[in-house]
Amino acid sequence: CPWSRNGRNDFSMIMRAAHHRKVRGFFRAMPECHARMRCPNATPECDALMRCRYRCRCGGQCSGSETVVGMTGCRAALRGDAFFACRVACSRIYAYLCRRIDKWIHMTNKLLKGKKGLIFGALNENSIAWKVAERAVEEGAEIVLTNTAASIRMGTINTLAEKCNTIVVPADATSVEDLEALIDKTMEHFGGRFDFILHSVGMSPNVRKGLTYDNLNYEYLSKTLDISAISFHKVIQVARHKDAINEWGSIVALSYIAAQRTLYGYNDMADAKALLESIARSFGYIYGRERHVRVNTVSQSPTQTTAGGGVLGFGDLMEFSESMSPLGNASAEDCADYVLTLFSDYTRKVTMQNLYHDGGFSSMGMSRRAMRTYEKGLRFDDVKENQYPFGHGDKKE
Repeated sequence: CPWSRNGRNDFSMIMRAAHHRKVRGFFRAMPECHARMRCPNATPECDALMRCRYRCRCGGQCSGSETVVGMTGCRAALRGDAFFACRVACSRIYAYLCRRIDKWIHMTNKLLKGKKGLIFGALNENSIAWKVAERAVEEGAEIVLTNTAASIRMGTINTLAEKCNTIVVPADATSVEDLEALIDKTMEHFGGRFDFILHSVGMSPNVRKGLTYDNLNYEYLSKTLDISAISFHKVIQVARHKDAINEWGSIVALSYIAAQRTLYGYNDMADAKALLESIARSFGYIYGRERHVRVNTVSQSPTQTTAGGGVLGFGDLMEFSESMSPLGNASAEDCADYVLTLFSDYTRKVTMQNLYHDGGFSSMGMSRRAMRTYEKGLRFDDVKENQYPFGHGDKKE
């Protein structure tokens, strides 16, 4: 019997896999599986593909009826002291139910059921905003997608819109006029207010042009701040003026730890992220006080996106972060799952926060793995061959 091993009840293994309370409740409705039948006269007749049946031959003591255990649950009516157990003879049923559990866990949570939101910045399937959009729809939300007209032409956001059964509204996040039209169209599409906004917008002309931080073009710096940070202020301000977000709604922007620490190559984007986080705190107070709308930033691990790939030495940055983080870098999919919790009602009292989602990197000083790499670099790159302690040392007495 695949439900039991060595005569012991192994049903708890599936119970542990069913994390969601609805799934646990589903299995509580099923009689537990035992290796032995309580009724010695009941004999199993297992259908290898579909179901397992028990025919009771107790002369009416156990109701005398046929008990059917189907693929989605046991519908046995237990009477008196009789106890029917599920002793499935075919392991394919066991595997099938495990797949059903996994699917149920991911498809029936519906964390955002009934919620509606606006997502900025989905360019292609590598974008974090793309992953957030997919997961939000899976969790029951309705969304509207937006990006600049140029990004819509360059990317594949229309494919995402078809998958999510929604619309794409072109808008420049730095233009107040565009944002006003975007909010109006979004409210028209939803038939009223909506519940969440994701700001996943960032770009630095200085980074794209390869200019270092000590040789910035100040016109480019102004554009960096406008696109990557001030646009966040504009989005929130327009939404607030139009009373577009429902009470207890949520606004999230994506940030990076370079707002607090110097990371070579991140350039003026570090200044933009610092401003972004400050805007979240300042507007978080105002919007929270007036409408209970939450405003937070998520400081994500370095992630291989189109925008991130333009940062000088980005591959080395990812490798260093991976070696420093006890849990490793958080992927775009991981970030999407985390952002969804901030859109949900489970974080109603979380606001004005910069929330680190980086595998523990933000709390690390030096990991053992990074220390070994650093020591190796000193041993072979930065230290002369005859220099103590790694070389032969000074042979003079």
